[in-house]
Amino acid sequence: MIRAGIIGGAGYTAGELLRLLVNHPEVQIVFVHSTSNAGNRLSDVHGGLEGDTELRFAADYDLSSVDVVFLCSAHGQSRQWLAEHEIPTSLRIIDLAQDFRDQSEGFVYGLPELQRERIRTARRVANPGCFATAIQLALLPLAAAGLLEDEVHVTAVTGSTGAGVKPSATTHFSWRASNLSVYKAFTHQHLLEIGRTLRGLQPAFDRAVNFVPLRGDFTRGILASVYTRCALDEEALRKRYADYYAGAAFTCVPPRGVDLKQVVNTNKALVDVAVHEGKAHMVVAIDNLLKGASGQAVQNMNLMFGLDEKTGLRLKASAF
Repeated sequence: MIRAGIIGGAGYTAGELLRLLVNHPEVQIVFVHSTSNAGNRLSDVHGGLEGDTELRFAADYDLSSVDVVFLCSAHGQSRQWLAEHEIPTSLRIIDLAQDFRDQSEGFVYGLPELQRERIRTARRVANPGCFATAIQLALLPLAAAGLLEDEVHVTAVTGSTGAGVKPSATTHFSWRASNLSVYKAFTHQHLLEIGRTLRGLQPAFDRAVNFVPLRGDFTRGILASVYTRCALDEEALRKRYADYYAGAAFTCVPPRGVDLKQVVNTNKALVDVAVHEGKAHMVVAIDNLLKGASGQAVQNMNLMFGLDEKTGLRLKASAF
């Protein structure tokens, strides 16, 4: 059994991670750390775990007691945690914050569709951002073939869980319900990791990725619409995408359009492709808490420990 610990166990990503790990056939959860909830039952904070576990949040922990630790604290705290702890040489670390997505401190960027083999041998993995996952999956096949030749235009909408567990003026129910709004237009932090990936695959690519994110009036999921100029016709484009993702565990190119209900509550990523008057148009659907966060973290853990990528992640979408 893989012995797992979680740092920062009270947020949405940690709750989703716990939902996966309590049902993972190869994992034993040893500790879940939370300073503010120490001593409380996990299910007192994450109600969906009621009946699944009687574990309680821990104030202290021993890193030598686990094989892997998941860092689920706020952005900026992972780097501080790493500096403050003596890390056992055998310990594997998966960071769900943005601190090490630049692949510093020995971290490997954890997008399996990009570098599955590097993840297999990594000791430290930086989990991608949710928007970054969806947008990169829309562009990887083009960048890998050197076919990005113009600016990229992205509009993507995310569920309210993408904003974290603490309520704010733009996340509480009364404001978000029956509402849509734009935020961080052209400046979203995930553009940094998207740019690094695209330039890594196609070094000559120097055009802008124009990204306009939207807050959706639903709880979970991301739908990204991405287009750019492309010389391929639709048949050639679909073949390129289907071939690129042929070996992917969770990403596929369906024969028709995609929607959120196909992916919510799963680790799947669906990529629809089409060509309109010389423009390649890709639509990607993922669950922001699963393929965009905790599900991808478990997928990376499976790779790091030599398991089938799908272990513990054969989840069913809710059709209605």
